[in-house]
Amino acid sequence: MNGFVAVILVCLNSTPADRCTEDTAADVMSTVVSSELNCTMGWQEVVGRSALHDDIGKTAYVKTICRRDVPPSGVRKDGMGG
Repeated sequence: MNGFVAVILVCLNSTPADRCTEDTAADVMSTVVSSELNCTMGWQEVVGRSALHDDIGKTAYVKTICRRDVPPSGVRKDGMGG
C-alpha cells in the first residue's frame, strides 16, 4: 500500500484560497505521510523551516493538499522493476 504526500502551500493573503496552487504559492513544501489524516497534521514543523514562517497569519496563510504517493512507472509495489 502506498503512502501519501502532504503538499504544503504558503500563499500570500492577496491570493484567494481557491487560487492557491503550487503555481501561485509563495513557497511549496512536501512531506511523505502514512495516511490522508496525517496530511492535516505535522505541517507546522515543516512550515517552521520555511523562509516565510514569520508571515503566516500576517501576510500569508497555509493550505495543504493530500496526494497518494504513486511509485514511478515500471516499479511494482514490491519495489522490483516491471
